[in-house]
Amino acid sequence: MKREKVTLASLEPEVLEWLKRGSALANEDLIAEVMQTVLKLTADEAPRGDLKILNRALKELRYAFKVFAPYRSVRKVSIFGSTKVAEGDPYYEMAQRLGRRLADEGFMVITGAGAGIMQAGHEGAGKERSFGINIQLPFVQQPNRFIRDDPKLMTFHFFFTRKLIFVKEADAVVFFPGGYGTHDEAIEALTLAQTGKSQIVPVLFADLPGQGYWKDWESFVRKRMLNQGFISEEDLDFFKIVEDVETVVQEIKSFYRNYHSYRFVGRDLVVRMLRPPSPALIESLNQGFRDILTEGAVRSTEPLPEEADDPDSLSLPRLLVPFNRRHFGRLRKMIDAVNSQD
Repeated sequence: MKREKVTLASLEPEVLEWLKRGSALANEDLIAEVMQTVLKLTADEAPRGDLKILNRALKELRYAFKVFAPYRSVRKVSIFGSTKVAEGDPYYEMAQRLGRRLADEGFMVITGAGAGIMQAGHEGAGKERSFGINIQLPFVQQPNRFIRDDPKLMTFHFFFTRKLIFVKEADAVVFFPGGYGTHDEAIEALTLAQTGKSQIVPVLFADLPGQGYWKDWESFVRKRMLNQGFISEEDLDFFKIVEDVETVVQEIKSFYRNYHSYRFVGRDLVVRMLRPPSPALIESLNQGFRDILTEGAVRSTEPLPEEADDPDSLSLPRLLVPFNRRHFGRLRKMIDAVNSQD
């Protein structure tokens, strides 16, 4: 009897059936979807170039997730800035001091792995408190000596996978003066916050006193973007310009003074806190942020069943917020109000 030829497409029902019978794998449903998507590529007759993009992106993200996994409970700060800043330059020394102060306060530092501001951040934080996210370029960008050969060094082929990791893993982002790449990352961070596509985190633009690099940028944002109606006043609340290292550190620490994290559950927003919300705080949130609430009011709540997949946060007090999912700049101000609770 002639055996029927086995193709990747024909394996899809068998793989899905195996997963259903499976061994109670964690997140089995999502793993099944990933495998199903991969198998569907055969039916799509995807060209080899497209498959190379998917394959490489998946490999890069899987490896990065694996590297960061042991440090999930540690707050991290992404630092951006020019590669062309030389050792000994005042900006280099400022970034170096920032890396050291962040490490002193228990944070880890994420930067690219090249020269300039990236190297300064690594030098200040030290290898044990650093992640290096390098990028392959037509010219070779060698990892700096402070992160070279470290297991927390990753090299990406694609900017989009690299940028995803920078944002996904960061609990705050700090931008020093830089070129196109720095501005690209800055605008992306602000766009993701504005549209609710990332967690809101402190976005800080660091400059030396009197230099005005970021103040000139802010003038353009206000004159051209805000005054011409391309952004709203509340969109300016996503970032702050700071001119000394201690202010950067205190801004980040203050953001996590009481606020912990948030996630959407159905139509509502669950805000996790370090301390139980007081009646006075709940009342002030309902009064001060009525403009961004839908039906209902802010109230305290126990962990919701949908949050069971995030066990590390289940012990935290939380608020249920009927947020309209539109005014994320106002949500940024609400987080400030949560942190104002004594």
